[in-house]
Amino acid sequence: MADGDWTIELGELDEKMGVRILEQSAERVVATMPVAGNRQSFGLLHGGASVAFAEALGSWAAVIHAGPGRSAVGLDINATHHRSARSGLVTGVATAIRLGRTVTSHEVVLTDEDGNRLCTARITNLIVAAPERA
Repeated sequence: MADGDWTIELGELDEKMGVRILEQSAERVVATMPVAGNRQSFGLLHGGASVAFAEALGSWAAVIHAGPGRSAVGLDINATHHRSARSGLVTGVATAIRLGRTVTSHEVVLTDEDGNRLCTARITNLIVAAPERA
């Protein structure tokens, strides 16, 4: 169960990428994403898909931390791609580095089914007033 009143809602890109949420809190978000459907033209997991996945996990954790009436927007993300994958399921774990009143930072580690580290990302989010929904 997530902190506060908000639980993760998949966006259009998350759905297209096949993301599935396994665990959610401000301190830790865990999800999976299939490699199939997220490959580049050489048959490898697309680096952009890895970064989009990492950004989603870190941002969700920041929004959970922000609490009711507030949200989070990305300030910075960086990623190091250690290796790639051709098939299977990628697991992403976002772990809080710092949960402040106005800024949060999370480390996101993506691994393959054998536990090999594919990508390490760090995302920093700014806590803001929640936007009004259309």
